Amino acid sequence: MKTNTIASEQLNYSTKESAFNEFSKGKNKSRDLRGIMVRASSLALLFGAAYLVYALQADFTRYNLDGLDSTWGMTVLAITGSLLLFRAGFFFYNLYLYLRYKPISSVNNEDLPTCTVIVPAYNEGKQVWATLMSLAKSDYPAHKLELLAIDDGSKDNTWEWMQKAKRELGDRVSIYQQPENKGKRHALYRGFHIGTGEVFVTVDSDSEVTSDTLRNLVSPFVVNEKCGAVAGNIRVLNNGKKAMLPKMLDVSFVLSFEFVRSAESSLESVLCTPGALAAYRRKAVFGCLDEWINQTFMGKASDIGEDRAMTNMILKQGYHVLFQRNAFAYTNVPEKYTGLYKMFIRWGRSNVRENIAMAKYVFTDFRESSKTGSRLLFLNQVLKLVMSYPTILMMLFFISMDPVLFLSSTLLSILIWSSFPVLFYAKRYNLSESFWAYSYSILYTFGLFWITPYAIATASKRGWLTRG
Repeated sequence: MKTNTIASEQLNYSTKESAFNEFSKGKNKSRDLRGIMVRASSLALLFGAAYLVYALQADFTRYNLDGLDSTWGMTVLAITGSLLLFRAGFFFYNLYLYLRYKPISSVNNEDLPTCTVIVPAYNEGKQVWATLMSLAKSDYPAHKLELLAIDDGSKDNTWEWMQKAKRELGDRVSIYQQPENKGKRHALYRGFHIGTGEVFVTVDSDSEVTSDTLRNLVSPFVVNEKCGAVAGNIRVLNNGKKAMLPKMLDVSFVLSFEFVRSAESSLESVLCTPGALAAYRRKAVFGCLDEWINQTFMGKASDIGEDRAMTNMILKQGYHVLFQRNAFAYTNVPEKYTGLYKMFIRWGRSNVRENIAMAKYVFTDFRESSKTGSRLLFLNQVLKLVMSYPTILMMLFFISMDPVLFLSSTLLSILIWSSFPVLFYAKRYNLSESFWAYSYSILYTFGLFWITPYAIATASKRGWLTRG
């Protein structure tokens, strides 16, 4: 039975590359009637709110005038107005940076550096085999490519699937097994010490890459000698299933990577190289490896956010951190609300820790090139954290004062702000799928608004949360 399962997976894998190409061209159109109804309902709700705001103009005017008559009202209005101006200004700044961004084209085979790809895995089962097979199909000189897979004490059949990959790929892959589950950071640490490449590439065991991903990801190190790390472009692998969250997250990821990280890359200051796909210069890694593996926060060992921590420590050394839009990895994301909020909590706690760490060097002379962009990105991150509690308090206050005005104005704001990701995704990929941005914004605003405040309050807590 196991042999048949593995054979079936091998057959399925042969179609993955063509599926990836369809994803990148925006051809993966949803035929799920439920999904269509959710997107249509989201649009109807938002346009209904817009009409309600129009119909209640007199109430909004009265409410604003009453607010202007009090010191408290003027203070709230001034703070809200300032935040909106800052957000709008920062958005247009990002738009300018995005328009300046261009991915670096692949260099020729002779110039490509030796590359060690590290795949840490924990309870990943058959997916780790698919990950390794996708890497083995890479259009990268075989004599310059080293594949390492490290089983971090899995309790399922992950090691068996690694052995299967080893039998098929032979000397092209080396597999290792941790004596016990020590966490992803320790698995990567072992890989860094084993690997011999000039560049390290880390790939999550639930991710798959296209054939040109590695060469595109690594090329910036050849072109830019100050480049210390490169972030890959992450898309959703389980986007074709019936679950709606992956479809929403795919639209969100496109904005987060292809717009936000493109802008950050123009400043040579990408703040996080994702664990799903990232590359690091060997010298930069060993310049902070001891600090990274021994990192603590509030007296406890840091076991999450290893990607953001590594990025931060490489930026601190004065290196540039870039983004390659042409280097794709497709990764599995949560399909249920529970998995989603746990993932966001983990990211949020890491964000708190690394912003505190960044504050210690970002206003120093930490690198030779311009530091203004890095500082602006840092200030934007901090502002989001600082305003999380006041935002919730103001939200609760306005709900208590007039829930209809609050809900209608909030939904109208979602319609306005979310139209950009809709247009961005539609232009880059697919119009129909782009409308998931509206549904996702509604979910995030009303169902995930508590993540950042909770992450701040529990920043010292450890644990992966989504591992079982």
